[in-house]
Amino acid sequence: MNNSSSLSIEIIKVKQDTSLKAFDLLASEEPMEIKIVFGRATERIQKSISVTMRTPGNDFELAAGFLFTEGIIKNAGDIRAIKYCNGSNENAVKIEMKDDIAIELNKLERNFYTTSSCGVCGKSSIDAIKTVCRLEDAEKDFTQISPEIIYALPEILRSKQDVFGFTGGLHACGLFNYKGEFLLSREDVGRHNALDKLVGAALNQSMIPLRQNILLLSGRASFELIQKAWMAGISVVAAIGAPSSLAVQMAEEAGITLIGFLRNRSFNIYTGSQIIISIYENSSKG
Repeated sequence: MNNSSSLSIEIIKVKQDTSLKAFDLLASEEPMEIKIVFGRATERIQKSISVTMRTPGNDFELAAGFLFTEGIIKNAGDIRAIKYCNGSNENAVKIEMKDDIAIELNKLERNFYTTSSCGVCGKSSIDAIKTVCRLEDAEKDFTQISPEIIYALPEILRSKQDVFGFTGGLHACGLFNYKGEFLLSREDVGRHNALDKLVGAALNQSMIPLRQNILLLSGRASFELIQKAWMAGISVVAAIGAPSSLAVQMAEEAGITLIGFLRNRSFNIYTGSQIIISIYENSSKG
């Protein structure tokens, strides 16, 4: 476990009619500023584009994943270098873009569409994503996934949650192939940061687009998480919790299979049910 990801504090533990001093391990939460440097060598521009509250760790993946899921970069090759500002400030990350990469300033100056409470309607939100999604539409996939594979995912992800195991205070997301084999996972106090870290890791490993992959979310499926999954080309999103209405709309538009309430060997399919092999079909064939 990364020591900067957690903090030990002294507490008073109360149980029934007794109390005692004890130590508790908390998930760390600190701000991180993301800056980008872009333009021709003689006219370089530095601009701060975001400040996010995150759990320290995998900061460079978080920065790269954020730029990708927001449509600012198209691949890892757009980036020349990522480093902490001034070499020591670990709460500010600077991303040096290659000289020939064009950055649209209006994208940097807009309000990032990363919450479902932004006041815009579902149609305009989904259309906004379409304008920045750089991945080509995939051919129709006729692969099917057994419910047994889906049932097994939460336990696998839980076994990979190092910091959560000590603090109980982090969101997580995991990436699996269609056989249910574990590929990657990331944790963070912010669910959107956890996914950006995961996408950043996949970007660095040249895994994107993630067409043949299942994304598992440890909490609910919100608009912002489906947005990021769409940008990364993810085909199947499963969540332990509930999806929001706009998340379902976006998944339907993107052709994403969206699963919610995955627990106790049961789940709900909200969109894209054709990819999940029906237990009833299997029973009738037997």
